[in-house]
Amino acid sequence: MTRLAPLNLEALTPEQREVADAIRNGPRGGLRGPFEAWLRAPGLADPAQRVGAYCRFGSSLPADINELAILLTGKHWKAQFEFWAHARLALQAGLDPAIIEAVRTGAEPPFTRDLERVVYSFVTEYLTTNRVSDVTYRRAVETFGERGVVDLVGVVGYYGLVSMTLNVFEVEVPEGHENPL
Repeated sequence: MTRLAPLNLEALTPEQREVADAIRNGPRGGLRGPFEAWLRAPGLADPAQRVGAYCRFGSSLPADINELAILLTGKHWKAQFEFWAHARLALQAGLDPAIIEAVRTGAEPPFTRDLERVVYSFVTEYLTTNRVSDVTYRRAVETFGERGVVDLVGVVGYYGLVSMTLNVFEVEVPEGHENPL
């Protein structure tokens, strides 16, 4: 973290320690990305990390589709760490590497499934216009159901917060890796 010195994990307040332990012992397994910044405000860190755990691990969207939405959000906000981390996770979830590369470079992704097209249209339309047309909305509901659309909105919103945190506090990709964007 360029703008914030690393936290001394042995000197956390009880409230910080409780949140840090929840993150470390949860599905993420460690304090990466926005979490050290958020721990400075544990009242924000705790609900934010719980929302993030839902968005990442509890969403009704298929994992690869969820990761596509995260990549589109990270690309929009030019969040280097976010895109770097989730490009790897998207590959693990089975998203086509050519789609990841197209999102990274701003090219037209070579979608082969309607699920991918629907998420791409929904997320890019919203991030471009701050709205979603009736046609795009109906198509998303037909594809994912109302719960899926709510989950999609949650994922894009949460990762917007993550991207802002990473950008403001200049969280860098790990040493030895290049910025993807």
